[in-house]
Parts: sequence; structure tokens; C-alpha cells
Amino acid sequence: MAPKVIPRDAHPVSRKLISENALKVLYRLQSHGHEAYLVGGGVRDILLGQQPKDFDIATSAKPEEVHALFKNSRLIGRRFKLVHILFGRDMIEVATFRGQANAESGKGSHHQSDEGMLLRDNVYGSVDEDAIRRDFTVNALYYNANDFCVYDFVDGLSDIADRKLRLIGDPETRYREDPVRMLRAVRFAAKLDFDIEERTRAPIFELADLLENIAPARLFDEVIKLFMSGHGVRIFESCRSFGIYASLFPEVDHTLNKSEHSACYLRFIHAALNNTDRRIAADKPVTPAFLYASMLWPEVHRRWQSNMAQGMNEFPAMQAAIQPTLSHQLRHISIPKRFSLQMKEIWEFQVRLTRTKGRRPHELVQHPRFRAAYDFLVLREQAGEPTNSLGAWWTSFQEKHPAPAKAPRNRSHDKPPARRRRRRPPQRPSNQ
Repeated sequence: MAPKVIPRDAHPVSRKLISENALKVLYRLQSHGHEAYLVGGGVRDILLGQQPKDFDIATSAKPEEVHALFKNSRLIGRRFKLVHILFGRDMIEVATFRGQANAESGKGSHHQSDEGMLLRDNVYGSVDEDAIRRDFTVNALYYNANDFCVYDFVDGLSDIADRKLRLIGDPETRYREDPVRMLRAVRFAAKLDFDIEERTRAPIFELADLLENIAPARLFDEVIKLFMSGHGVRIFESCRSFGIYASLFPEVDHTLNKSEHSACYLRFIHAALNNTDRRIAADKPVTPAFLYASMLWPEVHRRWQSNMAQGMNEFPAMQAAIQPTLSHQLRHISIPKRFSLQMKEIWEFQVRLTRTKGRRPHELVQHPRFRAAYDFLVLREQAGEPTNSLGAWWTSFQEKHPAPAKAPRNRSHDKPPARRRRRRPPQRPSNQ
């Protein structure tokens, strides 16, 4: 398949806009006789006038050949073999051109489930075969650092001009091969402010439940990409309208649809995602623990209130609400323990923060999880959840009792540690 070749003077992609490390990888691969192109989001974002964050490379070199060329690399993946080349904190991902499976490929290289999902896909091919194996047309543009041309095999440039997200090939087949492509469609549409083309859009409503076949550990990462992309509110609404959210958070989705407090719960999730979006825009840190604690709060709160209505005290009722909520959610999305423990603390703190007498408030503000729990409480209050103005009380308390600033240690005046003098061993008397 012959591509459209866009010469250097007809596109804005320049080596000045490409990571120096990505260029090193491109040039070394090419100097050893391999084809190598910058591809995917790096090219797409430059064409859209945005600053690219990721620089992925596609090459004719096999994964083992790439690994041999770079001592600072590691082979990853069994389902899709890739090479990650590490330059300190910077990572360049290199993938070998994918090809079409045929009788000669063998089951060891290509394997699909009965539902059509790709379980292994290590069939290699040429650059034009690679282009039609990619997901969206706007991600299938190749930049050659040797001739400075952009190669377009699937009319991706037209879709960028029309701000349209279009899946390559038959959409239903492609979604069955990898249901995560539905999440990517929603995420890219929000991130790029593109419309999802109708043929790409239509099958999602019917195939959303295929996400239940995806490994829970993989879905954890994909949900982070969705809701910590800086466009969480729009993505949340898209996921609900497509039926995707029900496959990711089934119990929460049921509560949002059936609970008498649905409106309040929805306002809370919107407030939490808005808060996350603002922090990302301001380049402030965000944590998966707070995100997942917010997403699961409607179900935790429902169970908590139900337990108290049956006569349980506040704190035991909260603990009894947390455990089944997490257990059911872990069947769908595997949340690492380091985050689930933080989530429990944030939830349990919603009870602890009701204790505002005596020395207790002074002790609570010293706790490492206080700030996250306080922010969580304020979001609950903003959403209209009845808290007896507890968030306002804690805001006022912190204004009246600001935490003492830690004085920076001036090491220039520190005395050097005294040298320890070695004792001489006692001299033994001579026998002579």
C-alpha cells in the first residue's frame, strides 16, 4: 500500500520538537540498517500544535535485535513484545512492525480467544502492514528523521483536519480483538476534543461488556489513564452514556442509577473529577488512591448508612461497608494494596473527623492522611451531602491553628561530628 508522503516544508514536525533520546534511538536503529519511524501520539500531537509527552518508535528490527543494540533497554510483554529503552526517567518505547497473521505464523506468534480477543500477537511485517494494525488513523502517521517526511497510509491527516477519531478496519472486529480500544476511543476524543466517527462509535454500546474479559490488573492502569488525563468529567459522562462505566464499576453504577441519593452521588463524583482535572492542569500531584476512593464512595456510603440504620455504631458500620465494596470491585479492577490501604484510611477518616472535642482535632491534623481526608470531606459537603457543616468547621480550625512551619536546617552552621579516636589495644607484657 503506497502512502501519502508529506514533504518537510508541508508539515510542522521538526527534530527540534522531538525528544533528544527518541532521536538517538531512531538514528542508532537506522545506522544499523533497520527502518525506524517516530509514530503515534508524538507525531499526532505535533501536527495538532501540542507539546508531545510520549515518543514511540516503530521499526523493522525484531525486539531481540533492539534489545541487543541498547544496553539500557528491557524486553517486556508476552502478548505484545515491546522494548523499553531507559534514559534516566525518560522512557522510549520501541515496537516491531506488526503484520497480518496467516497459516505460516504459527500459534506461538498469534492466538485469539473464542470471542475474537487477541491473546498473543507477535507476527511481524512491513511498515504499511503495521499502519493498518494500529488503532486510530490519527495514531498511524510515521515521521522519518532521515528524509524529514511524514508518511500517511490511512488518511490520518484528513481526520486530524476534520477533528475526527476513526478506527482503522472494521470497528466491531477491532473492538473484539482488544476491548480496551473502546476506552482509548473515549479518552482520545476527550483529550483531543475530537468527535468519534459514527462507525467507530456505534458498536461501543453493544460491546462494552467485553471489557469484563480484560485482566483486572490491566484495567487498573487503563482507568488511571482515563480519569487522570485532565479530562475526567467529560470522560466519566461518556463512559456512562456508552455503558462502559457499568463494566468498570458495576456496583457503583447500579447505586448511581437506583439510589434515592443518586443526584448527590453524581455531584460528588463530578466535584472529585473536577478537582483532579484542576490539579493536573496546575501541575499538582494526584494519586490513584484519592481517585478510586472518590469513584467507590457512593457504594461505600450506601452500605455505611444501611449498616447504621440496622443499629451499628458509626466506625464499625464504616469498616463493615468498606470490606465488601473493595472485595466486589477487585473482581473487575485490581487495585494494588498500597492504594487500597490509603483508600480505607480516607474513608475511615470521614468518621474520625466528626470528633471535634478536646485535643482530638490537634492530633488528627498531624496524621499523614489528614489532608486527603479533609479534601474528601469538603467535596462531600460541596456535593450537598449532609455533614453538619463539618468541612467548614475543619477549615476554620486550620485557620485558627495553622500547622507550625518546619524551619529549614542550616547545615552551614552544623558542627562537624567529632572524630572518634581509636583506642590502642593494651600492650601485652613480653615473655622475654
